[in-house]
Amino acid sequence: MKPSIIVHGGAWSIPDAAVAACRAGCQAALAVAWPILERGGSSLDAVEAAIVSLEEHPEFDAGIGSHLNAAGRVALDAILMEGQTLKAGAVAVVERIRNPIRLARKILQSSEHLMLVGAGAEKFAVEQGMALCDPEELITARERRAWQQCSVHGHRDEFHFSPGTPGSPSSVATGTVGAVAMDSQGRIVAGTSTGGTCCKRPGRVGDSPLIGCGCYADEQAGGISCTGWGEAIMKVVLAKTAADLLRAGYESTGEPEGAAFRAAQKSIEILAVRTQGTGGLILLDRAGRVGFAHSTPRMAYGYVAPDGSFITSV
Repeated sequence: MKPSIIVHGGAWSIPDAAVAACRAGCQAALAVAWPILERGGSSLDAVEAAIVSLEEHPEFDAGIGSHLNAAGRVALDAILMEGQTLKAGAVAVVERIRNPIRLARKILQSSEHLMLVGAGAEKFAVEQGMALCDPEELITARERRAWQQCSVHGHRDEFHFSPGTPGSPSSVATGTVGAVAMDSQGRIVAGTSTGGTCCKRPGRVGDSPLIGCGCYADEQAGGISCTGWGEAIMKVVLAKTAADLLRAGYESTGEPEGAAFRAAQKSIEILAVRTQGTGGLILLDRAGRVGFAHSTPRMAYGYVAPDGSFITSV
């Protein structure tokens, strides 16, 4: 079976100055993940590698460069889910994990629980041989300055743009990141990672690490990673909604071309009608065909086309 992968770097009102950095981040994620799939590696390895790459790019709201909560601290969430087994590992509200997607995988593979949070998650990480980082390593000058301005004036997107060269990698912060891959064995894996919303209340958990909300994978339907307004996404269980639409389409009409895009678009329409919320998602159907949709002005994403070329857009 031909492998497939799609990634995203968040859906929001991404300004012109951020477009180049967002596309470069998605390109870099594909560049590290696609060779894994090309040489017959697993979708789990590919999704983890793609999301680690995105977490390491300070222009995204995940890992390094994440937004700060109201207390001026990072609080990171992530999830990985396997479509073949429906096993998942999720982590929330961690402050000392440089790449929370790596901890999500540890939970998936080595814990009897699906989700661990806060200090308990960090203790598990140490037990699994992961090193804890200084929380300050995850905070960029841009986000510290943005937090200070938001604390005084209320949140505004423009506070997350640094003065200096427009479009430079350190000048903007965007959104949640995610990836969905299918390997040559037909195994589908989805993952999502985020720093959450700027100035969120300490202890807040959004949609990203919640199974069926920010992420879902089922080999009978497909794999999905979401981004956007978490409180709205949770209300309609957006990732599971998209999976159910894919499954219903297979049962009624088989697997026509364009089904993945129709399921993605219908899911975003449901989000808008039922919650008046905005967001976006990427997905692969069970045949590995890509789909994506968003109701925000822009969404950063990239995928590998059937001819092996990288397609990125914002």
